[in-house]
Amino acid sequence: MPADIPAPATATTEAPHPRFAVGVLAFCGVVVAVMQTIVVPLLPHIPALTGATPAAASWLVTVTLLTGAVFTPVLGRAGDMYGKRRVLVASLMVLVLGSVLCAVSSHIGVLITGRALQGAALAVLPLGISILRDELPPERVLSAVALMSSTLGIGAAVGLPVAALVVENFDWHTMFWVSGAIGVIDIVLVLRCVPESPVRTRGRFDALGALGLSGALVCLLLAVTQGADWGWTSARTTGLLVAAVVVALFWGAYELRVASPMVDLRVSARPAVLLTNVAALLIGFAFYANSLVTAQMVQEPKETGYGLGASLVVSGLCLLPGGVMMVALSPVSARISAKYGPKVSLALAAGVIGTGYVVRYFTSHNLWLIIAGATVVASGTAIAYSALPALVMRGVPVSETGAANGLNTLMRSIGQAFCSATVAAVLANITFRVGGRTAPTLHAYQLVFLIAAGAALAALLVTLFLPGGRAPATGTVEEHHDVPADRKDGVGTMPIQEGA
Repeated sequence: MPADIPAPATATTEAPHPRFAVGVLAFCGVVVAVMQTIVVPLLPHIPALTGATPAAASWLVTVTLLTGAVFTPVLGRAGDMYGKRRVLVASLMVLVLGSVLCAVSSHIGVLITGRALQGAALAVLPLGISILRDELPPERVLSAVALMSSTLGIGAAVGLPVAALVVENFDWHTMFWVSGAIGVIDIVLVLRCVPESPVRTRGRFDALGALGLSGALVCLLLAVTQGADWGWTSARTTGLLVAAVVVALFWGAYELRVASPMVDLRVSARPAVLLTNVAALLIGFAFYANSLVTAQMVQEPKETGYGLGASLVVSGLCLLPGGVMMVALSPVSARISAKYGPKVSLALAAGVIGTGYVVRYFTSHNLWLIIAGATVVASGTAIAYSALPALVMRGVPVSETGAANGLNTLMRSIGQAFCSATVAAVLANITFRVGGRTAPTLHAYQLVFLIAAGAALAALLVTLFLPGGRAPATGTVEEHHDVPADRKDGVGTMPIQEGA
């Protein structure tokens, strides 16, 4: 297993104000998350604005999912080897380039290319978590990582209403100019306030492993995201699924033989890591249904019998209280994890998410009750997204923190992809005619809530099988800085103060 080595000390290694690193990295995470959802309110208008087909317009969302899934674990590993801040800054530069491309063109091909570049910046999340683990004193790690991990949900909650306001009041290119400018500010802040981690992994970058993982992910996610349009039994869909399995098998066999693998499958197969990643997939599925369904449901016309006929802006604002709760609950989750262990936090989170969907099932006619149910789901997600990185860090060496958190973030993305396909299938097939148009029935939305609640329940069951519960009496979580020579698995401990 690769060893942890400090990077050579240089005059530029330390940032001038590392005490601001947590806030800066969290801000970067929110900005990247906003980029993932910023075009959602624009999608219905893209065909008229660009002359593209609706199918082509949908790629503005799909392509960010694909590139985010591919580059998150790859750049996480590159950060472990070549410097986490360096790779993080490069990711933000790619985001700025993608934003500028979208801002200067109305051609669908250029827009898709820009969105692909924006998606690659999702690697900022695991890189930021890794930097925080390496740089902060032990008593601050859990709370900082909790905040950083929650930025995905916070950004999604903020992105929809902000994008809706821009679409309704300004030229649609404006939001890309603004996102590019904020990306530049992010880069300056990172260079000024975030130190470069001194921890590096020995060995060569596993380019063939990165290529194999990317190929398997592209085949899988293309099949999942496009299966509804192509047909789930079509040759393209089944061919891609078979290709994903075949490539994954060959990739796994190769990774087990290479000296410095892209993903250490032996570490990933440990129950503590494997079950955490399965839980991440299920939590990602459960959370994403909340984002997908809420805005669409309240915009349905009143003639449906359940719709509220809300505007685009109002529908986006329905998710904003959930974003506020994610900010408020991230330190609470850290305290629960510090006192009782992240396993307890994740179990609690899954239960809260499931409860939120039960609330949503029975409160689908009143705007304030819909907001309340959506906020309960977001609250559970905040606790879950805070606990997942802590569980990952208990099971992997510090030299693999970036890659391991990248893989965990990837599992959330895969869960979201499966959720998107499931929600689309349910809402497209359980419909009725109203006001001269076809609309999903109330039962269709309620079925989505039940499926999402089932995913949360499954995550709870998986969590119960995770090894370990309450934190050790000394208040430790597993860490891997100074590994004794007689420890072959590379696992050590790091003190964490109770209530950190």
